Amino acid sequence: MKMGIVGLPNVGKSTMFNAITKAGAECANYPFCTIEPNVGIVAVPDERLQKLAELYHPQKVTPAVIEFVDIAGLVKGASKGEGLGNKFLSHIREVDSIIEVVRCFEDTNIVHVDGSISPVRDIETINLELIFADLETIEKRLDNAKKKLKADKKYQEEIDLLEKVKATLEQGKSARTLTFSEEEKQMLKESFLLTMKPILYIANVSEEQLANSQNDAKVKEVVEYAKTEKAQVIPLCVKIEEELASLEGEEQKEMLEALGLQESGLDKVIKASYDLLGLMSFLTAGEPEVRAWTIQKGTKAPQAAGKIHSDIERGFIRAEIVSYNDLIREGSMNNVKEKGLVRLEGKEYIMQDGDVVLFRFNV
Repeated sequence: MKMGIVGLPNVGKSTMFNAITKAGAECANYPFCTIEPNVGIVAVPDERLQKLAELYHPQKVTPAVIEFVDIAGLVKGASKGEGLGNKFLSHIREVDSIIEVVRCFEDTNIVHVDGSISPVRDIETINLELIFADLETIEKRLDNAKKKLKADKKYQEEIDLLEKVKATLEQGKSARTLTFSEEEKQMLKESFLLTMKPILYIANVSEEQLANSQNDAKVKEVVEYAKTEKAQVIPLCVKIEEELASLEGEEQKEMLEALGLQESGLDKVIKASYDLLGLMSFLTAGEPEVRAWTIQKGTKAPQAAGKIHSDIERGFIRAEIVSYNDLIREGSMNNVKEKGLVRLEGKEYIMQDGDVVLFRFNV
């Protein structure tokens, strides 16, 4: 699963990517420093793995991962090819969801592409470019459907849906603000609409703003805008996150405590990104390996087994499942078995986040 990090030039986008991935993407104070997208694979923070490792002493621990893509800064007119517009839009098409970094801090040493700090204006600049690109896609598909309607009346349903989306886009609203049935989602799937992608807003604040970010006027602007899209906002200071990311273990813990934080802002971003994509983890545990496996919420047991190996899905018999909380509380698999806490589940079982599972299958 890919998360695309977007934002206007000089909002802290590449700095955040550096902090998330420790990849050292080039970061400078001029537009279009990021031209080709940088890509980083990031582990999803999950303290359950460490607890299971303490029980099993495995040879290795493998977390779930997400791919983050740092996409070139966008300017007004991107949908018409301004700046790196065409590249920017094509890179967004390839990701599953969007993280939009919004500048909420003042700093005369870092130029803003529009000359002043206005979070909602910045959000609308990007969103309007995505809306213009989607309008072009919808209009082409509408023309095509109307031509086919003469020969087959079934296209009327598609036309009605496309007209509804077009009307919303023309109002300057993203397609994600609409509610669609599963059938309508399937109909729109092949259009790859940019404004249908789930979005998470990052309000990039200064160190001074961070302590009281929930009451900061500029952060509140972002929160109010995000409500219209049912989107989440995470305020963080990208500069601090970059410093935190450069520290390990106790040093990082000490800095978090000094800042009065339970976890880094980037851990929140990674967890929220995982959730935004509708993902969750089931767990396998043993001496060879403790591992988190990524699946979509709502996945049934055989398909989850297929994540480990297609042969396990094909030969699926049953899943032996214990909840993570029960296993940790009882201290061993023998104890949970003695207390009757291991469940045998069949092909229709819907996996739950944190299930610790052993799949039984025919070879």
